[in-house]
Amino acid sequence: MVGSRILIKELKPNQENISIIARVIQTTPSRTINTRKGVRTISNAIIGDESGRVEAVLWGVKAGSLNVNDVVEINGAWTTSFRGKVQLNIGKTSTIKKVDDNLVPPVDSIPETEPESFRKESSQRREFRSRGRMR
Repeated sequence: MVGSRILIKELKPNQENISIIARVIQTTPSRTINTRKGVRTISNAIIGDESGRVEAVLWGVKAGSLNVNDVVEINGAWTTSFRGKVQLNIGKTSTIKKVDDNLVPPVDSIPETEPESFRKESSQRREFRSRGRMR
């Protein structure tokens, strides 16, 4: 899947079936949240490549599965928009595979830039709830 890889700077809201290779910069412990579909387990991570960085939300069994400084290939992810920024979502049908460390620059060489969503906050909330993709 490396051939169809997308760079972080190319991420936009509402993309599906994304393949990306990135270095894990930061992670949070798993936690539970209440959603309209009930209680869900999530964790967050900041991942980056040579083009920038993005917040990733890991749902369900994927929560807590990333380790700082690992380089991973993620397939089957999707994007949403939250507070004016693009988020990469990784759920039960997504795959995460550790890959060669040399495929992505070291943390100190990853730009601080993040993909942005230019939607209004009120439409972001409506769009996120209507997606029904929380896993």
